[in-house]
Amino acid sequence: MRLIHHFLLALVLCFAAAVPAIASDHEKKVELQLVRNAEGAFATVALQFALPDQIDDALNKGVALYFVQEAEIISERWYWRDKTVKKTARYLRVSYQPLTRRWRLHVSSMPLTDAAAVTSLGQSFDSLDEVMLVVKRVRNWKIASADELSSDVDYLVKFNFRLDSSQLPRIFQFAPFSNDGLNLQIKSQLPLPEASAP
Repeated sequence: MRLIHHFLLALVLCFAAAVPAIASDHEKKVELQLVRNAEGAFATVALQFALPDQIDDALNKGVALYFVQEAEIISERWYWRDKTVKKTARYLRVSYQPLTRRWRLHVSSMPLTDAAAVTSLGQSFDSLDEVMLVVKRVRNWKIASADELSSDVDYLVKFNFRLDSSQLPRIFQFAPFSNDGLNLQIKSQLPLPEASAP
């Protein structure tokens, strides 16, 4: 039954995929703010984007979607390739529960699977809009501790938000689903400021 459900869902989304559905680049925005103090480096992020129609349809039909927020701290070097000092990520799983008509969001610092979602931080919401408000905002996310950073080195922080299409049911990973509609990604970068005085 599960295979039939995914097959029928794939057929429905096949027609949706025929229409360009991703938000245009000017509709995708990210506000990235960085703070550095005696405890480490922290990021506050506000994203602005519209879910492509086929992603929205998949969610409403009970397919769980996985998003990844990644922060990479880089030490730029003119004499050699840039050095990655720290890389951290937050993994988010958004799902709809048809029986309760509630939306569920799981957040973890480790990649999420169905089993891992049980041990992750979970919240329930009444609507998809409420879930996406949380997905699109991160406040005071610790991306590095103070002992991982040097006071005399300039750092660059690269932020990346993406839909993890590899976690979609296998049928979605083949054409026509492997198109721009499933390649939702937003990037930004900023120099990490010097540590503020305690």
